[in-house]
Amino acid sequence: MEIMIESIGKLVNEFSRLPGVGKKTAQRYAYKIIDMTEAEAKEFADAILSVKKKVRYCSVCGSFTEDDVCGICRVRDSSVICVVKEPRDVSAIEKLHEFKGVYHVLHGTIDPMAGVGPNDIRIRELLARLGEKDVKEVIVATNPDVSGDATAMYLARLIKPLGVKVSRLAHGIPVGSEIEYTDDVTLTRAFVERNEL
Repeated sequence: MEIMIESIGKLVNEFSRLPGVGKKTAQRYAYKIIDMTEAEAKEFADAILSVKKKVRYCSVCGSFTEDDVCGICRVRDSSVICVVKEPRDVSAIEKLHEFKGVYHVLHGTIDPMAGVGPNDIRIRELLARLGEKDVKEVIVATNPDVSGDATAMYLARLIKPLGVKVSRLAHGIPVGSEIEYTDDVTLTRAFVERNEL
């Protein structure tokens, strides 16, 4: 029978609330905190409190920022908008150093099964942005799943009549993989979205 000290148990429970952190990992994190000096623990705690206090959503795109308007919205080409589901998707795309436009974060996707409709995500804000600037293209970069596809189709129906090009990130067989191990849905999508050489 394992006896857990109350304060350690509480810390383990808090860590295990984080996504992808199981009980054993949470225990390792708690023990690491115990092994820290008081100064290191305070620095760790201050970093958590600081991010909660300072980080907010950009008033333009909805991504993370410490200012009213994020650095990307202030300096990038606003004629191309990449629409993503969550702020962390912005980070994933930015790591590529390929996209030079701006973003629009929906903070979700249309998912009737979960009770999320078009009015529950930031679609109105996107349409308002299209009316303010000379936007040439909207790239829909939602996940290639049912709700991501539904959101992409919904956005395309709204935006195309405005004379703005709407594109979707290509989906298919990952680079370096083998066709024989590719699942049926991915392989089918690769055929449907094939490009001319």
